[in-house]
Amino acid sequence: MALIVKKFGGSSVANSERILNVARIVLESYKEGHSVVVVVSAQGDTTDELIEKAREINTKPSKREMDVLLSAGEQISMALLAMAIEKEGYPVISLTGYQAGIMTDSNYGSARIKSIDTERIFRELDKKNIVIVAGFQGWNRYEDITTLGRGGSDTTAVALAAALKADLCEIYTDVDGIYTADPKIVPDAAKLDDISYDEMLELASLGANVLHTRSVEIAKKYNVNLVVRSSFNNSPGTIIKEVGKVEKMLVRGVAKDDNVARIAVIGVEDKPGVAFKLFSLLAKENISVDLIIQSIGRNGKTDISFIISKENLDKTLEVLNSNIDVIGAEEIRHSDKYSKVSIVGAGMVNNPGVAATMFEALFDADVNIHMITTSEIKISVLVDVKDSVRAVNAIHEKFRLAELGSGGK
Repeated sequence: MALIVKKFGGSSVANSERILNVARIVLESYKEGHSVVVVVSAQGDTTDELIEKAREINTKPSKREMDVLLSAGEQISMALLAMAIEKEGYPVISLTGYQAGIMTDSNYGSARIKSIDTERIFRELDKKNIVIVAGFQGWNRYEDITTLGRGGSDTTAVALAAALKADLCEIYTDVDGIYTADPKIVPDAAKLDDISYDEMLELASLGANVLHTRSVEIAKKYNVNLVVRSSFNNSPGTIIKEVGKVEKMLVRGVAKDDNVARIAVIGVEDKPGVAFKLFSLLAKENISVDLIIQSIGRNGKTDISFIISKENLDKTLEVLNSNIDVIGAEEIRHSDKYSKVSIVGAGMVNNPGVAATMFEALFDADVNIHMITTSEIKISVLVDVKDSVRAVNAIHEKFRLAELGSGGK
């Protein structure tokens, strides 16, 4: 029989009815003779509610204490699910990240897993227990609770699957797989039967909110057998795997990310070392940048533009404005009225004309492009946020992505 890791997101455990449904799904596998490890997220909007409670008390709480608070959400879910399984008369035990042996670094609020001691989990599985683990959390060398950041339960599940050498890792969510676009904004978006790790990694980083980027990185590194499926129906879901037949496909999906802001550093000297000064300042503050463009120099001056996530906007402006003399800029401009729209496909690298087709779609839809970046398997453009939905639909139609999937909406 197999060892299966099942992860259930916040919508899947949002209330008592859904928790009982999750218990039924878990018990189906257990009754078939499989060993089952379950990872759960906090219920519904619990994490947001806990953040609001913290702000009512202290507008600037320490990251350590926020981790202590936010970890409670997953512990509520795991205990309630364990109670639901107990009610059905089956052996079960719930474990916190600490009890499950998930060791992290000390970057409170966005910790990374360093190692997993699987001894306790295997001991419980040997007792025929269903093991439920609180997602999103671990502990550090100071024996403090840490959290893994948004989407951290995905990371917990895939990391556990890798450490346990599980036969399968199933990510249950409120959609029944990976689609060619967000079905909420593209009516004819199609569900994919499979997708490569690299394509999924790009889509996850570009605004597709089904899987957390770090979880896909771990799955690729350790070749975890990963499936995304719905907890609300029996759809087989989407398999995420190494490149196979998908490498013949041109474009596999289109995504948009409205959580971006554009920064323009105006009038810096057009000479070596300026970009280094600028981006090293941001790197020291762990601020990631994308879509970097440097204009053609005129009269010894040039402009540098790039995008960042909106949550880093205030910090970025603070860093740049306080170092404007160091950078040698005349002015710092910004706007958060943009969206990044991207296409992804492992087959793009060997097929000329993909960019032209994308730009034609945007032209036909009267969408203006502000910035462009490309890689072997993606093309991203910056457009006005008011145009983003129209852009996604135009691109989806142009590449006939509705024909790719198996349906299953």
